[in-house]
Amino acid sequence: MTILTRGVIIAVPFMLRGYQFGAVIPFVLLHLACLLIFFVPFHWEYVALLAATYFLRAFGATAGYHRYFSHRSYKLSRPFQFLMAFLAQTSAQKGVLWWAAHHRYHHRHSDEESDIHSPVRAGFWWAHVGWILSNEFDSYDRRLIRDFEIYPELRWLNRYHWVPSLLLGTTLYAAFGFNAFLWGFILSTVLLFHSTFSINSLAHVWGHRRYETGDHSRNNFFLALITLGEGWHNNHHRFMYSCRQGLRWWEIDVTYYVLKFLSLFGIATDLRGANEWRGSQS
Repeated sequence: MTILTRGVIIAVPFMLRGYQFGAVIPFVLLHLACLLIFFVPFHWEYVALLAATYFLRAFGATAGYHRYFSHRSYKLSRPFQFLMAFLAQTSAQKGVLWWAAHHRYHHRHSDEESDIHSPVRAGFWWAHVGWILSNEFDSYDRRLIRDFEIYPELRWLNRYHWVPSLLLGTTLYAAFGFNAFLWGFILSTVLLFHSTFSINSLAHVWGHRRYETGDHSRNNFFLALITLGEGWHNNHHRFMYSCRQGLRWWEIDVTYYVLKFLSLFGIATDLRGANEWRGSQS
């Protein structure tokens, strides 16, 4: 069976369930393209580039999409707010307003029937990748993200969410060639997809629970490592506004460490702690 045939077999079930042809095919092809690393010369510089691009984009996703735009767990000036949104969108996980609005909805209905990506309700594959490829969730409720909808530059960036990832990919290709593009963009993107998605699909079924939160959220050391701290998911569902998600000294939370460092220069300010639990905003 050829690689292309396998890709089609993977794609067909998604399309039969009403998924976007235009989303599923690029998604599958992106994964297949990762296999090209076995057909190009290997250099440790490519591994270093993979690590660097993965780390920077993962930080954009966790510090940007999640802790800033979804939960406002710290503050940024307007220019740095735009730069954080731009960095987050280099991960190719759609626009910051779309991402944050859906995440706020998830917190309001976590593991309930209306939760858009609960593995408890809809199974692993839907929670992991199905919902994001579905045409059911292309739009978002602007009322959930009205605090950031007021910024025209964020609305523009959200509308043209593909621009940051496209610029990153073309820059890598133009500056360092195809092999660097393959390792630093294609492979980096796919690995980041699945580490981010694993919080939806695995962090509600695999791990331990410190707090009774009314849902199935769990803490998972391995997921925390690959997502720069997002794996302390039960902590997060208990204290969703906390900038720090690894609440114990041994709970590694790289995103928080970087934000704490940025706070020394006045870039990230008013980092909120777990003792600042407030109200019902998601």
